[in-house]
Amino acid sequence: MKRVEIEVRGKNLTLETGKLARQADGAVLAQYGDTVVLATAVADKNPKEGLDFFPLTVDYQEKAYAAGKIPGGFFKREGRPSEKEVLTSRLIDRPLRPLFEKGFYCETQCIVNVLSYGDENIADILGIISMSSALMISDIPFQAPVGAVRIGRISDSFVINPDLREVEECDLNLVVAGTEEAVMMVEGEAQEISERDLLEALDVAHGEIKRICRVQRELRDIAGKEKRAFSVPVVDEELRATIKTLALEKMEGALTISDKLRRQNALDDVLKELLEQLNTTDQERTREIVHVFQEIEKDLVRGMIIKENRRADGRTAEDIRTISAEVGILPRTHGSALFIRGETQCLAVVTLGTSDDEQKIDALEGESYKTFMLHYNFPPFSVGEVKPLRSPGRREIGHGMLAERALKAVIPPKTEFPYTIRIVSDILESNGSSSMATVCGGSLALMDAGVPVRSHVAGIAMGLIKEGDQVVILTDILGLEDHLGDMDFKVTGTAKGITAFQLDTKISGISRAIMEKAIEQARQGRLHILEKMNETIPAPRENLAPYAPRIYTMQIKQEKIRDVIGTGGKVIRGIVEQTGVKIDIEDSGLINIASPDGESARKAIEIINSIIAEAEYGKIYLGKVKRIVDFGAFVEILPGTEGLLHISQISDRRIAKVTDEIKEGDEVLVKVIEIDKMGRIRLSRKEAMRERKVSKEK
Repeated sequence: MKRVEIEVRGKNLTLETGKLARQADGAVLAQYGDTVVLATAVADKNPKEGLDFFPLTVDYQEKAYAAGKIPGGFFKREGRPSEKEVLTSRLIDRPLRPLFEKGFYCETQCIVNVLSYGDENIADILGIISMSSALMISDIPFQAPVGAVRIGRISDSFVINPDLREVEECDLNLVVAGTEEAVMMVEGEAQEISERDLLEALDVAHGEIKRICRVQRELRDIAGKEKRAFSVPVVDEELRATIKTLALEKMEGALTISDKLRRQNALDDVLKELLEQLNTTDQERTREIVHVFQEIEKDLVRGMIIKENRRADGRTAEDIRTISAEVGILPRTHGSALFIRGETQCLAVVTLGTSDDEQKIDALEGESYKTFMLHYNFPPFSVGEVKPLRSPGRREIGHGMLAERALKAVIPPKTEFPYTIRIVSDILESNGSSSMATVCGGSLALMDAGVPVRSHVAGIAMGLIKEGDQVVILTDILGLEDHLGDMDFKVTGTAKGITAFQLDTKISGISRAIMEKAIEQARQGRLHILEKMNETIPAPRENLAPYAPRIYTMQIKQEKIRDVIGTGGKVIRGIVEQTGVKIDIEDSGLINIASPDGESARKAIEIINSIIAEAEYGKIYLGKVKRIVDFGAFVEILPGTEGLLHISQISDRRIAKVTDEIKEGDEVLVKVIEIDKMGRIRLSRKEAMRERKVSKEK
């Protein structure tokens, strides 16, 4: 067994190999505090026939035993991946994928298993570090180590790897991964922080990443295998020259067509002609021809941008496509919006629910409830394709979570707006950054629904074309530019600051200078989009939609909760049956009353107020005689509240027996004449009668 370690924020991060999973090409056990993960990497010995891409699969799995739990459900075992597992699998994949050697087409499987889960909130970070280490010591051709940290900010101070408790206090929560040279991937959220603060956070994070990369090199030096040899497909230069001669001019013309489908159809026609011309009965070269054609297409698109500052749809690098938006377009929904940017369309719909609609999350760190959810759908017709409809894939879950993080910063707390909020984003047309369109459409729909959000949130996707020292940063990228470019960089925020951030690269990282320029260019683009959104709807509607449930809140004393609930829930069930409302009582004494109409809610509130009402000194009540005793009677003046009516206070004249004047079950007027320190109440019937008589005479 070989082992290395490094101190990170006062705790040792250890990486060891040689003890577990020894038949994998690379296996590393990583531990930080009580959190332990095992990463294994295995690649087939032979490349897949007919592939022109790298077949990589990354899976992150959480074992319930890691937190001392037994899985829920009928089978009591782990089933399909949870949303968190899917998102973490993507998180590990994204910084690693660009660092495999080009032309390596052997199917590769990377698996991270969480074996022990502590309070460090670091299993996802360890997943990236351990998998990078496993690849580094394996014979799989992987270029350089990747380090990762989570960085938060508490009271203006940056914190490396904040734990579960500290994350709740952070106004910034980012996962940053990179090599010793540059940042490769960023994912996270913030409470409207500035661009300057974001850059500073990335600098701090990268300082720690460099140290983590160095310790991985130490492990490779003592335990690494020799990298396997593999053959990179060689492009036939004669074929390249032939294709350029036959098709270059036509391809250049096709790539200047602004409409996506027309442009793609024109390129498809050129490729079809090439296949007919160059394939013969003696030699079928479709795969080679397609590969060369795609390389030429990539060179042309990137060359237009670098040399001419001209993009496929005619824009310059910093131009944003035409934006339009509508709200309130669906009659029965609680809030709706259609956001269109160029050839990307998002239909966003808001639904408001009660506490019954909250999503229960059963995770290793414990149970929790979500009151705000965003679900993103990407149907095949949005890109003119025919595919079977399936449950959401990794991409859809990832895009939905990015948009959810972006909008979460402006969602009011439950104490101010006691609704469960769900946004559904249906992408109706796509050509670049449908996740950012979801942010914009979701923000518009929230305001249309009357959700009291502080301000609009807009999102924009940035791209990069880098050829040597020549660098062009693209604002509002097309799908073509995402596919053929070097970076996909998404920023969301309000006019005040950034709320979510995502960066992925296809090259070996992004320098600080490029990052700074891209962030500023994104800020300008975001402000432009926010201006357009404010023209559509500048503030939340004052009233909820007619079909939205009405939720009324009231606060009662905690000791009164049992009175409202009653024995076995008898009282609260009676209120619900009588009024037709839904009632939710929290431990703090906050009561949420959901009703389809205001009258039912008001009736329920009146009943609850009568239950929790307390006796007031000097006030007259119509009470009910509950018990007769020798020295007086006990009279219930409020539900559950009784006072003593002494025999001397029953009548103006002297009486021998209480029953000479009143009996059990009688209703009598009484006045509160004393409430002692212990809360005991003394009543007077004669004072009440005297006061009523004076009142009538007046």
